[in-house]
Amino acid sequence: MPKAVTVKVTGRVQGVSFRWYAVEEAERLGVTGWVRNEPDGSVAAHLEGEDSAVDAMVEWCGRGPPYASVRHVAVTEAAPTGAKAFDIRY
Repeated sequence: MPKAVTVKVTGRVQGVSFRWYAVEEAERLGVTGWVRNEPDGSVAAHLEGEDSAVDAMVEWCGRGPPYASVRHVAVTEAAPTGAKAFDIRY
């Protein structure tokens, strides 16, 4: 059974291509799920995959792309949805 978590990333994470870079990183790691901007200025994501891949994606979220300034990443266990790809949600 794949590991699944939701994350909420705060800091300067919108307007810095966070979602686009997240798709690239998720595809590289083999993680499925989604990422989206939230009205409060944070970025939310649902991550699914092998334990090590999901853990690596959570770690990446703590750094983000080059122009991001991540303040905090909140991680919550979630139920797997069976996602087949990693998408940007709007």
